[in-house]
Amino acid sequence: MKILHGTLEPFPDAHALARAGAERFASLARAAADRGARFTAVLTGGSSPVEMYGLLGSDEFASRIPWEAVHLFWGDERAVPPGHPRSNFGMANDLFVSRVPIPPGNVHRMRGELGAVEGAAAYEEELHDFFGSAPLRWDLLHLGLGDNGHIASLFPYEYPALMERERWVIPAINPEIGEPRISLTYPAIAAAARIEFLLPSAGKAEMARTAMAGPLDPIRIPAQWVRPREGELAWLASDVLIEAARSFDGVER
Repeated sequence: MKILHGTLEPFPDAHALARAGAERFASLARAAADRGARFTAVLTGGSSPVEMYGLLGSDEFASRIPWEAVHLFWGDERAVPPGHPRSNFGMANDLFVSRVPIPPGNVHRMRGELGAVEGAAAYEEELHDFFGSAPLRWDLLHLGLGDNGHIASLFPYEYPALMERERWVIPAINPEIGEPRISLTYPAIAAAARIEFLLPSAGKAEMARTAMAGPLDPIRIPAQWVRPREGELAWLASDVLIEAARSFDGVER
């Protein structure tokens, strides 16, 4: 399949994809620790990373990762407390963060309980404090793909959010349900050395085809605007999703 940008990395099934994602996380974290550096990873919400995050919390992986060097961040969050069932932090915390020996100060969650506006401002300040005079740079950034093509909390036709080029973090809203959120912006997302879209199931095959292969319409499909400035973009997809995507008109076989 010819795609607009990045590389397509196929996997036999969702389990293989989840394991490959966990292996990548572990190897990048170890490489950073071996050179005396911090490993910065941005996590996503939704169902796509669930199995992978579960693996990170398992004995197999948790014992291999130098958690003292790992710093966790989030791409977006709902304006809810951390214990709320819709909290992206809460999902990751239940699956692996609370199960591994990561120092509490290395977990940089978005404070949704502050509300979207105040929470976004607080996270922007936290990122500037963390990176200091160094440029914003993530080692790894995970993204899911929304049914409508949104990524993080950058939704179709939401022009103020899609056009933001100065701030790293902004208040956002899910226009379909009016839910306030906090989100990284395109410039912040583009600061990753490696961006991984996680596409384990065939449920979003048609949207995945459009996001990966076009036609190009990033205002309608925000995922198409993801472009790392100095890094790589990978679409991790199961074979069942790829085959389902090829069933739609306009896809090169």
